[in-house]
Amino acid sequence: MKPSSNNINYLNTQHTMENEVKKPIKKMMLILSKATLENVYACFILANGARMEGIESEIFFTFFGLEAIQKKKLQDLHVATVGNPAMHMPTILGGLPGVEALATKMMKADMEKLDIPPVDEFLDILSASGTKLWGCKLAIDMFKLKREDLIDDLDGILTVGGFYERAGGDGTHVLFI
Repeated sequence: MKPSSNNINYLNTQHTMENEVKKPIKKMMLILSKATLENVYACFILANGARMEGIESEIFFTFFGLEAIQKKKLQDLHVATVGNPAMHMPTILGGLPGVEALATKMMKADMEKLDIPPVDEFLDILSASGTKLWGCKLAIDMFKLKREDLIDDLDGILTVGGFYERAGGDGTHVLFI
């Protein structure tokens, strides 16, 4: 049986990938655009994991991700129950009164059992570990936020271009969460 050209291309790609020398990751640049509890923790855990491995990490908080660094909002983040396929429930149920609060309470309880710190403490840990925390200038202006509305550990406010300039070159990975 003659292999199809798709199979040959796949095999050639696999062979090429196996022969490439892997370059070490030097920096993780994470972009957080939504401050749902599950997105915030995914981002923070990735940034913290990078630091634990000796990899630089930076987080760029943009649009609704800014809620994770707003002093008045960061303690009240919720699990997204509507339109979240991982909830394994019909969207209409996710929108019922109390469902989001219950899901959030359950997730926070599970995270506490695993000794995962609350958002404010996690931000302190990240900052102390050397993770750079940046607010998006466009989103801050759009939502009419002031610097004093944001956490004290914020390293600054950058444009998108300023954030990308910080990425550097080889060994930098950018993730959008």
